[in-house]
Amino acid sequence: MQLAIEDIKVKKRIRKEMGDIAALADSMRRFGQISPIVVSKHNVLIAGGRRLEAAKALGWTNINVIVAEVPDELTRLEYELEENLQRRDFTADEADDAAQKIERLRNPSFFRRIIMGIKRFFTWLFRIKE
Repeated sequence: MQLAIEDIKVKKRIRKEMGDIAALADSMRRFGQISPIVVSKHNVLIAGGRRLEAAKALGWTNINVIVAEVPDELTRLEYELEENLQRRDFTADEADDAAQKIERLRNPSFFRRIIMGIKRFFTWLFRIKE
């Protein structure tokens, strides 16, 4: 569901330091909003403050949201904490593997480019839809 950014109410939050909003905004500009923010039925921000700030920096007027039932301030606080605590960064090996795979896909080997060219040719020749 989409909600006008100007309709979202931001109350006192646990996170004080937003970190690198420019990098997140660049990611959202390139890939879109991968995860919606979470608001209460009264449009109070529960989770996703950094995504909201990045959307504002991009000049967006609307943002994808999920509306959650939060009966009280305690539940809202627990929700905010849970969303931020239950993340796990990639290990150095995982990040390295991902970077290597991206590099291979961006710059395929000579033989891979030939195979991909042959595949495209036969797809075009036989009007195969992928």
